[in-house]
Amino acid sequence: MKVEDIIKATNGRLLVGDPQEDCENFCTDTRKIQKGDIYVGLKGEKFNGNEYYKEALEKGAKVAVISGVEVTKEDLEQYKDKTIIEVKDSLEAFGDIAAYKRDLYDIPVVQITGSVGKTSTRDIIANVVRTQYKTLQTEGNQNNAIGLPTTLLKLKDHEAVVVESGMNHLGEIRYLGKIAKPTVAVITNIGTAHIGFLGSRENILKAKLEILENLKPDGYIVINNDNDMLNKWAKEDTKYKKYTFGIDEKSDVMAYNIKVNENYSTYNVKIDNKEYSVKVPVSGVHFVYNSLCAIAVGNLLNIAPENIIKGIETFTLTKNRMEIDKIKDNVTVINDAYNASYDSMKAAIEYLKGIPGDRKIAVLGDMFELGEFSEEIHRKVGIEVFTHKIDVLLTVGNESKYIAEEVKYLGMPKENVVSFDTNEEAINYLNKTLRKNDVVLLKAANGMHFLKIFEGINN
Repeated sequence: MKVEDIIKATNGRLLVGDPQEDCENFCTDTRKIQKGDIYVGLKGEKFNGNEYYKEALEKGAKVAVISGVEVTKEDLEQYKDKTIIEVKDSLEAFGDIAAYKRDLYDIPVVQITGSVGKTSTRDIIANVVRTQYKTLQTEGNQNNAIGLPTTLLKLKDHEAVVVESGMNHLGEIRYLGKIAKPTVAVITNIGTAHIGFLGSRENILKAKLEILENLKPDGYIVINNDNDMLNKWAKEDTKYKKYTFGIDEKSDVMAYNIKVNENYSTYNVKIDNKEYSVKVPVSGVHFVYNSLCAIAVGNLLNIAPENIIKGIETFTLTKNRMEIDKIKDNVTVINDAYNASYDSMKAAIEYLKGIPGDRKIAVLGDMFELGEFSEEIHRKVGIEVFTHKIDVLLTVGNESKYIAEEVKYLGMPKENVVSFDTNEEAINYLNKTLRKNDVVLLKAANGMHFLKIFEGINN
């Protein structure tokens, strides 16, 4: 890619510099600038990166893509040996550049969205795909209008791409799909995450299905056939090619003989009419679903069954997602505090119930972005806690008190239910009351900072 390509992609204006300058490495953070980088100034809530383009050039960037800042004749003279491109909107331009680069590659692009399980599904799929293709994947939680272009702009000699896409509102998945242009679209499930913004599960489905608007003409949509919303949509839709996975509903990829153990799960599956045994190195039925999704994608990309199985059995979770740790007195801590929705809460509680130990303690915090549905959904979590006969419930935050109220209403002994306003209170209580061989689940929205609780009891 050259400067002239950036100008073409963004409809930008060259203020100074060489249109034939090669553009390889992109950066949006002046603190991370390396010599020869292309700096794109982005405007955030707390700062305007466009205003720091001079700093980026001084640190070694050879190109700056900026919007909304004055560039004087003196500036142009000072940086005459650099390249400055002016665009209408630098964030939009960042996406346009990434879309342009993606179009240069005729390779499989797997784009993943869903209400829950996106990141772990992404990790499993990427591990499967890289058994046969040099694979570029989303790192960490870079699944938005900045993160997805950041990933795609790293394309070099890759043979496949696996990207994750998140959203809060209608239109976001459409925008990200316009950049990624997937050959395989994946929807893990339709739950209640972000229902406060979207108002209903029907609208959540509508938002997730935006991924199809930029699906390549010969592309497939991979869906969880056991999800009620996706199952209903699949039966009604006649436009798109579908590839399904599931456990309960008849699907293209199905698991049977499922066994969930403390640290792993096993099941059988048929690939090309041949039976295989699969070992998922993380426990829980939801990870069985994630691995089935990876098998489906692997099949569509013509990956050898043996490689698919190898990719599943060797994958590792992104940090702070269902991490299992042993602390003092043989206490087991399930640290799943990265994010939370009703569906992921339910899965985590089911997992807690299955872990061997004397007492099962659920430490649950607030779920965010639920709007007017917040009380209802938190109470539904309380039903899960009671149904799975969790021994002790601790809640932190205002909204999670509804979880506590619900379990007490259903009949859980009141002395086993305690609510706190702060993490520090929960830490103090746990340090005083934890017993040998207890099993503790930590689960809340990332903004509740439950990692502090883990650190507070693990000292």
